[in-house]
Amino acid sequence: MKNIPYEGPRLPPAVQKKRMAKAIQGGLTQCQREILLSYYGGKTMAQIARERGINKSTVCRTVHRAENRLRKLLRY
Repeated sequence: MKNIPYEGPRLPPAVQKKRMAKAIQGGLTQCQREILLSYYGGKTMAQIARERGINKSTVCRTVHRAENRLRKLLRY
């Protein structure tokens, strides 16, 4: 699927943050939340994998699935 930039009206940043927080809390598993927040917090997938004692590919799949889930939850 090709990403097409959205050119319509944007929600205010405060509303965007609130929707994102609600989607993260209600739409992701605890494991997905922890891994996604670590990853976007600046840790590499290899670092997360070492800390959790799992394979790097598992971290990659978890991040990918969490991002896809958030995209679905945040669509209009």
